[in-house]
Amino acid sequence: MNSTLVRAIAFTSLIGATSLAAHAAELPIASEALESHITTEVTKIDLPNRQVTVKGPHDKDVTFQLTEQAKALPNLKVGDQVDIKVTRAIAYVLNTNVGGAPKASEESGTIRATAANPNPGGEAFRQVKVTSQIKKIDLNTHEVTLLPPEGKLQVVKVENPELQARMKNLKVDQTVEAIFTEVLSVETSRPAQ
Repeated sequence: MNSTLVRAIAFTSLIGATSLAAHAAELPIASEALESHITTEVTKIDLPNRQVTVKGPHDKDVTFQLTEQAKALPNLKVGDQVDIKVTRAIAYVLNTNVGGAPKASEESGTIRATAANPNPGGEAFRQVKVTSQIKKIDLNTHEVTLLPPEGKLQVVKVENPELQARMKNLKVDQTVEAIFTEVLSVETSRPAQ
């Protein structure tokens, strides 16, 4: 499992979530992605308790509690290298139709090590979509009042001049979706002996 696959999953999630080609009624407003990467080493394994300890920042050990889903844990050895990548992305989409309702949904999944790669590792993704309804548009102050699923109105100040110019096209009761996507990739390898 490599970073290309991680980026592909994140990109596919964003494209699928923003429905760029599928729905002309949805317009992407903005998006951004951030990737974090750390390579560390296994220093201790407590197999009965399903705990793995790795070198953390400043050589301070960090212990992780693993679930039963970590099927290849018995294959892990002290000294194995652990490569951890986290990709976080957010996309904002405006629904040009009027009448959507505030809502939230979450989707997640995992991909585990394969028979061709017996080293412990895998990938997990989580995507949360929050739909807020536009309740008020103030072109003078460049503010949009949104009603999120929690029900408490939120005022958002539009700072970007390009987006401010497009505010005149907004309508009350349109919806704005914020799609958060996280992809975690863990890959292990054994140093050559």
